[in-house]
Amino acid sequence: MSLLELKSVMLSNSEIAKSVTTKPIKEIASAMGINESDMIPYGTEITKVHINALNKPQNNSGKLILVSATTPTKAGEGKTTTSIGLAQGMKKLGESVCLALREPSLGPCMGIKGGATGGGYAQIVPNSRINLHFTGDFHAITSANNLISAMIDNHIYHRNLLNIDPRRIVWRRVMDMNDRSLRNIVVGLGGKAHGVPREGGFDITAASEIMAILCLSNDLEDLRNRLDRTLLAYNHDGEPIYLKDLEFTGSLMALLSDAIHPNLVQSLEGCPAFVHGGPFANIAHGCNSVIATKMAMHHSDWAITEAGFGFDLGAEKFFDIKCQSAGLDPAAVVLVTTVRALKLHGGKNAEELENEDLTALTDGLSNLDKHIESVQQFNKPMVVALNRFISDTDAEVELVRKHVESKGIRFAESRHFTEGGKGSVELAKAVIEVADTSRKFIPLYDKTDSVFKKIKKVSQKMYGAKDIAFTKDAERDLLQIKKLGLEHLPVCIAKAPSSLSDDPKLHGRPKDFFVTVRGIQINSGAGFLVVLTGNIMRMPGLPKSPVALKIELQADGTITGVG
Repeated sequence: MSLLELKSVMLSNSEIAKSVTTKPIKEIASAMGINESDMIPYGTEITKVHINALNKPQNNSGKLILVSATTPTKAGEGKTTTSIGLAQGMKKLGESVCLALREPSLGPCMGIKGGATGGGYAQIVPNSRINLHFTGDFHAITSANNLISAMIDNHIYHRNLLNIDPRRIVWRRVMDMNDRSLRNIVVGLGGKAHGVPREGGFDITAASEIMAILCLSNDLEDLRNRLDRTLLAYNHDGEPIYLKDLEFTGSLMALLSDAIHPNLVQSLEGCPAFVHGGPFANIAHGCNSVIATKMAMHHSDWAITEAGFGFDLGAEKFFDIKCQSAGLDPAAVVLVTTVRALKLHGGKNAEELENEDLTALTDGLSNLDKHIESVQQFNKPMVVALNRFISDTDAEVELVRKHVESKGIRFAESRHFTEGGKGSVELAKAVIEVADTSRKFIPLYDKTDSVFKKIKKVSQKMYGAKDIAFTKDAERDLLQIKKLGLEHLPVCIAKAPSSLSDDPKLHGRPKDFFVTVRGIQINSGAGFLVVLTGNIMRMPGLPKSPVALKIELQADGTITGVG
């Protein structure tokens, strides 16, 4: 069958999802050993699972598998889809398996990428509900974040007993939408009755420190402690103002009281999936919640999770921030790549990636090689999974297979998009095999390293940078971090996702480049330092032709165009 014929018979994601009959989510949860008393249902397709379920005895102590990827194209290379396919492949083999994924953000859903619930026959459902409002976790996080902003401005308006300097407020408002016009604003205009004028701005909710705090908290007590120690501003004497100083942590706990419980849904083939939290990996730490990951491990023999963008971003933060904080250690890594991405990194035009080009593919393998080396930096066994697209030729797939196997690395082609779990059995078998050879992971840096040294190690070991350079602003930030005694915190580097470097236009495996650090933001509540490089923005903008133009509510209530 030709490429055009295959495309013409392939149903849309919503059509595929609509054609499949799934079990009520209560049945899925019960089969995992979750008591009905711990279920907080949102209809018949979604339930939250109370965090108390982690305290109930289980026979499972699931092995954790991390799914990451090579440097992606704009549309992504299918980490989520591959994770779902892998879980379905394991289920085909009779394994007890559960997914632990991030929640989609409305920004990308309405922007350039669309939904984040997988695709084809490797989806989690109900996809439109998950992609849009889901259980309201993002709204709760947004509300909590913006209550902080409102309380800061209100405190300044009413006598300002903490002597907060309006020019040194570091807390920003957020919204779950791409809107470049809100990056920098002035608040408090309109006269004395409307507040104190000051500069401010919006980030996207996925970049909020509240999102990171929720995702890294182990329980309610940890959540409260992290909120209390969150840095908000400085007073006129240069002393830090923390959230506990404003004495309203209880209100934030109330706003987040439902959001802390992870959401359970299922794949098209009945694999349970905890979908909880949604930080971006280019501007945050890029992993789903610790609670959801531990919940998946607690209720299955295998837990499959993913970290955002390429291995250099999401996976590095998964190991150096999430694993270090939560005491996790994955048994193996699945490194997803695609023929189209490798051809892009080999110099092929982005508009021609569906055309066979063995020369460009060969040249692009250098990007794959760098990511393989990066996985090895953490001392982890891996499987390179080729996410097979309809346009990939057998010659292209074989070229990648031979290259990977020549390095002594396991390779598996995965056809989950068109075949579901059946198309991922080869991958599932490979993952199960390499997981038996697991070794304890080795962090990239020590907690006792200076902040400068931490950034340099990540830049050189993960990105392949020659060195790093600091702007004057970044140097001042370093001095402030040292003054506050926060040098022990790990670094969360915000960097362009489309390149190993901090220049989004440099594809392949760049060499002899410098990573420019232009600022460091203190996320003392989350427990890391956000290192801003290049021109990375914490509030994205919409593209020229956003996905929002394609979404429609049909007469039967079906939402199309999201995924």
